[in-house]
Amino acid sequence: MLEAKLNETKAYINSKTKIKPQYGLILGSGLGGLVDEMSIDYIFEYAELPNFLVSTAIGHAGRLVFGTVSGTPIVVMQGRFHFYEGYSMQDIVYPVRLMAYLSVETLIVTNAAGGLDPQYNAGDIMLIKDQISMMPVNPLIGKNHDFLGPRFPDMSNAFDRDLRSKVREIASLLKINIQEGVYLSTPGPFFETSAERRYMYKLGANAVGMSTAPEVIAANHAGLKVIGFSAITNVATGGEDQLADDSDEVIEVANVIGPKIAKIIAEIVK
Repeated sequence: MLEAKLNETKAYINSKTKIKPQYGLILGSGLGGLVDEMSIDYIFEYAELPNFLVSTAIGHAGRLVFGTVSGTPIVVMQGRFHFYEGYSMQDIVYPVRLMAYLSVETLIVTNAAGGLDPQYNAGDIMLIKDQISMMPVNPLIGKNHDFLGPRFPDMSNAFDRDLRSKVREIASLLKINIQEGVYLSTPGPFFETSAERRYMYKLGANAVGMSTAPEVIAANHAGLKVIGFSAITNVATGGEDQLADDSDEVIEVANVIGPKIAKIIAEIVK
C-alpha cells in the first residue's frame, strides 16, 4: 500500500518537473524564507499532491518546492506536519520517505526550538548532534517496509558526524557562530512547564521542540544522511525568571535566524 502511494505521488511530481533532487530540506516554523536561496523549477501546493497532507501549523506555507541551489538539485518542504495536528506518525514521515524514493541522499532538517541550556540565547543557531524523542509512538512501529529499510535501523549516527564537521568548518568560514547540542522532541501542542524544562536539561537535552525526531528516524531507516539545525527562538531554562512563551515571538525570532541558516545550507549543497 505504501509503495503504491509513493509511486503515485512520484509519478505526479515527475509529470511536472524533471528535477532529481540530491538534497531534501524540511523547513520549520518561521524558516520558510530559505526558499529565497533557490532557483525554483516548480512549486507544488501540498493540497494538489496525491497522498499528501495539508500543514495547519502557524508559520508553515505548505508547499513542496523543486529547484537548485548553486546548481545542485534539491527539494524543499516549506512547512512540515506535526503529531499535535492529529496526524499519524506514518503520515508525518510520508514526505521523508517520498524524498528517499525520489533520489534524495541527504536530508537537512530545521526547526524552531526553545533553549534549555542556560548558555543559549534567543537568536542562536544550534547544530543538532543527537536527539531524544519523547513522542508516545514512532514511525517504525508496525509492519516494516523492507523496500525502504531494515527492521532494526541503527541510530548511533542519527546526525552524520562527517557532515557535522563540514558544517562547523562552513560556519567558521562564514563567521557565523553556532552552538552544537541535543534536540529533544515532545508531542506538544503546549510549551513545557518549568519543571519539565529543568528535567529535560538534566536528561542531556540542550533544546526542545515539537517536531523533527520522527522525520530523522524515518530518514535513517531509509538510509539517508541527516543534518539538523535548531533556531533557538526563546530561553526555556525553566528558571524562576522564566518568561511566558509566545508563538508569534517564536516566528519573529526564527525569521531573523533563517537567513544565517540559509547561508550555511547554501554552502553545504555546493
